[in-house]
Amino acid sequence: MNILLSNDDGYFAPGIEQLYQVLAEQHQVTVVAPDRNCSGASSSLTLAIPIRAKQRSNGFYSVSGTPADCVHLGTYHIMQAKPDIVIAGINRGANLGDDVLYSGTVAAAMEGRSLGFPAIAVSLVGPDYQHYETAARVVAKVLLQLQKCPLSKHQILNVNVPNLPLEKIAGYRLTRLGSRHRADTIVPTQDPKGQTVYWIGPTPGAQDVAEGTDFFAVENGFVSLTPITADLTAYDVFDQVGEWVSSL
Repeated sequence: MNILLSNDDGYFAPGIEQLYQVLAEQHQVTVVAPDRNCSGASSSLTLAIPIRAKQRSNGFYSVSGTPADCVHLGTYHIMQAKPDIVIAGINRGANLGDDVLYSGTVAAAMEGRSLGFPAIAVSLVGPDYQHYETAARVVAKVLLQLQKCPLSKHQILNVNVPNLPLEKIAGYRLTRLGSRHRADTIVPTQDPKGQTVYWIGPTPGAQDVAEGTDFFAVENGFVSLTPITADLTAYDVFDQVGEWVSSL
C-alpha cells in the first residue's frame, strides 16, 4: 500500500518513527508531520501565513503547520502518487471518547477522510509510553484486515492500544466512544513580568466507561477499534426540532 503517515506530536516523535519502521517493512510510506508538537490542534488549517516544508535527514518531511496542513501538503505536493490510506500516530497518549474532538492525531486522519481516503488514527494509552512497537504491530495487523475488507472512504478507524507488551494484549474489541467528565480546570500563574497567564488543566477523568466503550476496552487490556465519521448531524432530534422549524 502507498501510505501517508502523519501525527500531531511532531516528526521527531518516537511513535511516528516506530510506526514508520514497522509499516515500511511491507508498504511504501511517506512521512509528513508537524515540525513541533501540535497536540490539541484539532482540524485547524493554517490560512493566514505561508507553510514551509523541509525534508529531514531520515527522509521525513517536517511542516510548519498543523496536522491537517500536513495531510493536505503530503497529498497534493509531496507524494508523487495519491495515498491508498492516511494513518496518523502513534500518538503519545489516549484519544478516547471526547478526546477525538480536540485531537490533532484524529484530525490528521479526518483530513484524509475529507480528501477521499480511508484513514486510521492510532494512540498509545499510557502511563509511561514504553510499548510503541506494540501499537505499530497492531496497525500492521489491522492493515492486513483492511486490505481484505476495505474501510469506506468516508469512515475513520480510531485505534487505542494499551501500553503493554504485544503478548500481553488481551485481544481486540469493536467499541463506541465513551465520554469524559467536564473539563473545568484552569490553572492561573504569572509570567516573568508579573502578568497573569493561564494553563488549560489536565485531561479530566472518564465518565462513561461502560462495557462496550473504548475506555472499558483499554482499561481491560484490549485494543479498542472505534469507527467514527465526520458527520455530526443529530438525526435523533430531527422530529423534535422539526416541530418548531416549520413555524419560523
